[in-house]
Amino acid sequence: MNDIIIKNPFCIEEIHGFTPAISHLVKMMNYARITTIKSVEGLTVDELDYQFSDISNSIGALLAHMAAVDRWFQVFTFEGRMMTEEEMEPIKAAMDLGRLGREKIKGNTLKHYLDELKRVRSITFTELSKRDDEWLLKSIEHSEDYRANYYFEWFHVLEDEVNHRGQIRIIRKMQGR
Repeated sequence: MNDIIIKNPFCIEEIHGFTPAISHLVKMMNYARITTIKSVEGLTVDELDYQFSDISNSIGALLAHMAAVDRWFQVFTFEGRMMTEEEMEPIKAAMDLGRLGREKIKGNTLKHYLDELKRVRSITFTELSKRDDEWLLKSIEHSEDYRANYYFEWFHVLEDEVNHRGQIRIIRKMQGR
């Protein structure tokens, strides 16, 4: 599913197999991912694990977080429910980052992180291809004073990645890269 979208990442346009609005979302998500991948090309395990302070996140942890957020939103939006504690366990460190992430997310190669990002995003794109623009615009009530729609939820996944990619770029500059 990923390969058909990479064709031209610089045009936000319709993609065969997706409805118009979902096509646009997928193209934006894909472009963000391409630039994230470019921002980490060639990093070693030591560079992925580098933390500039006792409370900072590593690049590896940020990449793991991107995949975990994608996975969490798959369950929330496609299945319409919250993850169980058992389902959260494998992604808890990556979702929360912080102390748990610093302790558990290290020693992995770049290939490990990129493979997981690709695996999870492939599921997202497959699931999005099964939905239409009416679904995308469906309103969800989180609480009395917070309503959103699935479009916003997936936009949030996109903007979360862009935010963390900015952190990755700062960390790389601190590493002299």
